[in-house]
Amino acid sequence: MRRKLLGSAFFKRRGAALARSLIGKYLVRRSYSLIRTHKRIRNRYKETALMINEVELYEGAEDRSSHAFNGDKGRAAVMFGPGGRWYVYLCYGMYEMLNLVVGAAGFPAAILIRGAGPYHGPGKLTRALTIDRTFNNTTADKKTGLWIEDRGVRVAVKEIEAGPRIGLGKDAGEWAKTPHRFVLKNR
Repeated sequence: MRRKLLGSAFFKRRGAALARSLIGKYLVRRSYSLIRTHKRIRNRYKETALMINEVELYEGAEDRSSHAFNGDKGRAAVMFGPGGRWYVYLCYGMYEMLNLVVGAAGFPAAILIRGAGPYHGPGKLTRALTIDRTFNNTTADKKTGLWIEDRGVRVAVKEIEAGPRIGLGKDAGEWAKTPHRFVLKNR
């Protein structure tokens, strides 16, 4: 199986086409643990790779449903940085939300990873992979232990359903209806 690490050139793009192209890519998490053998302690790692099957795009400072709508202060500041960084924040005081910052620095855009493998829902996904805010504002690469790979899966456009994003409040106005949620059909 071909495994290609997606790098900064891939993430510097933006928009719905990029969000759609993440469907079928793999979210990879490497976690480490210490194991004790009869004579020494060894560092052991485990790699988990899950195919991404649902994402939501939040793009531009005018998007009322985006954290970037309030400017580049606070937790949303990472969204104004260069593509290829993680934006992880706590939602409702209990769910870590994993977003991938995309596009050029200065233009706020991020893609929420809503589902991968058997995990449907961003909170379930981050719990399963032990992803927390320590990943916030780190790069999507092997050094940080969280990255995205292309493993050669090709998903046809007709296999992806576009629709409105989930869980947006009435403050989002017309932005709540924007078809920026992309889901692999028959997942």
